[in-house]
Amino acid sequence: MSEKTNVTGDDAKPVSIWHRALDSDLFHSFIRKPVIVASAIITLAIFAMALFAPWLAPHTPFDPSSLNLMDGFTPPMTANQFSGNEYVLGTDNQGRDILSAIMYGTRISLFVGFAAVGLAALIGISLGLLAGYKGGWVDGLIMRIADVQLSFPAILLALLIFGVARSVLPPRVMDEATVWVLVVSIALSDWVQYARTVRSSTMSEKNKEYVQAARLFGVPAPLILLRHILPNVMGPVLVIGTIGLALAIILESTLSYLGVGIPPTQPSLGTLIRIGQDFLFSGEWWITLFPALTLLVLALSVNLLGDWLRDALNPRLR
Repeated sequence: MSEKTNVTGDDAKPVSIWHRALDSDLFHSFIRKPVIVASAIITLAIFAMALFAPWLAPHTPFDPSSLNLMDGFTPPMTANQFSGNEYVLGTDNQGRDILSAIMYGTRISLFVGFAAVGLAALIGISLGLLAGYKGGWVDGLIMRIADVQLSFPAILLALLIFGVARSVLPPRVMDEATVWVLVVSIALSDWVQYARTVRSSTMSEKNKEYVQAARLFGVPAPLILLRHILPNVMGPVLVIGTIGLALAIILESTLSYLGVGIPPTQPSLGTLIRIGQDFLFSGEWWITLFPALTLLVLALSVNLLGDWLRDALNPRLR
């Protein structure tokens, strides 16, 4: 139902979901913090810039036929001495518009980040529910695997998975599936925190009366997990996912900066920073600076939103 009737005395007044959201403690906590409001606006602006890049970008930076080498190394807000073209944020060594490259590169980074977080959450939630509900040797096996994985840094584990995939897959297949291999690498290095959190919440929820009542009625265990327990453990998962998005974007950019991520033909923010690094000390500072600032602002804004959401959903801080 989209509306709820709130009866006060003799009057019945319908209250919409929108009004209830505006009256919620979460919304009031949000609007009372200007830094969080600014972070949300910046995050939405960057998301919109990436989503509508094909329509907003002044150029198509990854189309070789549209590039002009004579426009290479054009400084920001300066007309090129050969072609006379002017670019807001300058160009790189191939004459590629930095502003357009940032828009498309942010699009790729966000896609990898969201896909990796979604896959990591799927794996972690499934294993966490199974470990918390079954217990016993199943719980012990899953948690020992998680403990072993936590002993390795995420970047090293992602590099290992990416390297194994590159050695197993044929070069042509690897080139076409680089983005998805990167998504799987990041997800497999980041599922543990979801599993541990969901396991802890599941162990607490499975002993409550509504779960025991479902068992008495003969509801199968998979339906109990999906219909009853899962909705009640999604609060912490939402917080982890928000913070994990920023970490996944940074991890993808780090891998691309190291040369094992997105190829230069369709670069992400990390690849753009790596390309500009080669020309940083020769005076072309803008090739690295603007993609790095975009990555910094995006990661910082998403992290601030995740920290606020964690505090806002914590009943002990209310």
